[in-house]
Amino acid sequence: MQEYVAMWQNFFNFSDRTSRRGYWMASLINFVIVLGLTLLVNVSNIFSYVSNLYSLLLFIPALAMNVRRLRDAGKKWPWIFINFVPLVGQIIFLVFLCQGTQSSEGVQV
Repeated sequence: MQEYVAMWQNFFNFSDRTSRRGYWMASLINFVIVLGLTLLVNVSNIFSYVSNLYSLLLFIPALAMNVRRLRDAGKKWPWIFINFVPLVGQIIFLVFLCQGTQSSEGVQV
């Protein structure tokens, strides 16, 4: 849960780093929340507003977390645009997200 809270606390922080564990734990918690909201939308349409609001609020912190994770993996922030390449781009980006922490000299820690 600390990683999820850290994601929201670093809302506009695009300059630090996010560890692999921190990224994936925050992503897991977001997945569970979105899954729960989706199930609630199926019960009542009023939850669709909550789900849409959560998704909208999540955009900037998730973007910042992705940029920080790329930096931690030793990549520059423009690599986030690889996601615009259909299919192959998402696979390459996922590989980047799974890479270990790189030191400032480019050596894996």
